[in-house]
Amino acid sequence: MMKSRTNLKTVAQEAGVSTTTVSRYLNGTLELPEATRDRIDAAVIKLNYHPNPHARRLSLGRSDTIAVILPDIANPFFAKLAAAIELAATSHNSMVLLHATFNKSDRELEALKRASQNRVDGVVFVTNRTPESEVARQLNEFSRAVILDEDVPGGVAPRLLCDNELGGMLAGRHLRSAGHRHVAYFGGGIDLHSTQKRLTGLQHGLTDGGSEDITPTFFLGDHSPTSGRELAERFLSQVTQETAIFSGSDELTLGILEVFKERGIRIPEDFSLISFDDARSLHLFSPAITAVRQPVDMLGTRAVDILFSPEWDDPDFTSRTELLPVELIERGSVKRIGQ
Repeated sequence: MMKSRTNLKTVAQEAGVSTTTVSRYLNGTLELPEATRDRIDAAVIKLNYHPNPHARRLSLGRSDTIAVILPDIANPFFAKLAAAIELAATSHNSMVLLHATFNKSDRELEALKRASQNRVDGVVFVTNRTPESEVARQLNEFSRAVILDEDVPGGVAPRLLCDNELGGMLAGRHLRSAGHRHVAYFGGGIDLHSTQKRLTGLQHGLTDGGSEDITPTFFLGDHSPTSGRELAERFLSQVTQETAIFSGSDELTLGILEVFKERGIRIPEDFSLISFDDARSLHLFSPAITAVRQPVDMLGTRAVDILFSPEWDDPDFTSRTELLPVELIERGSVKRIGQ
């Protein structure tokens, strides 16, 4: 079969009107007399014309797509986050273009470039590192963008973060109530907003209004099982008084547990453990792992709501930071001591 050559110009010639008239009529942005509408409708049917949906959306100033840029969809936390964003986007008649960056600068920049080329209606940007200034600069080129989960210094966009300081405080209070005073924190880089806030919260929780000067030790790498293994090995070679570990992510927790199993170290008999995220099925572990749970579904839904918010005309909107609450899920990985 020959490919149809029907285009907007052909329809306009058949209906006896201009291409602009046909375009605006089909886009729903022009009211026409009934006779003119009938001629255009008849031409469309006769010529079997199918408007290009992409061109139509661009003519209306939107693409009906948003870009989601995140580190790794193999990580259950980010997979659940992407699914929540996809579901929320459907309520705005929008589709999601997903880019996995593996926390690499060149991939973050390329993803932003592709999103710009596709003229997306907005960007949800997630990283697990502190990006270079060029990443922030390119992100700032978008009229609508949301910085999600981890901060991007220099980014001019609303920030949607979990309350990391509260998470650290909940973990610290729970450990303190179980008699623990010497705690190690395993997390991402010290320059990360999440690391700083969780450490601050952990220290406050361990002190819990008392006069004691309790400072947790910390072992920092990146949020991966590989890093968890490396940090666990380093911790075991240096451990002095520590009786508990607060792990900054489920991925780190996996690495910690692998090393502990190999070494015959028991949870919670030898060390108590709390994990941050609760995106994996930590309740199925033996023992079940106590966790600070992030509201992943709420994060995804709220990010999309912000992108499509009518408040973007407010000059202060891009400077807002919204914190979502976290909660402590008590299970069996924290042992009471000294009682």
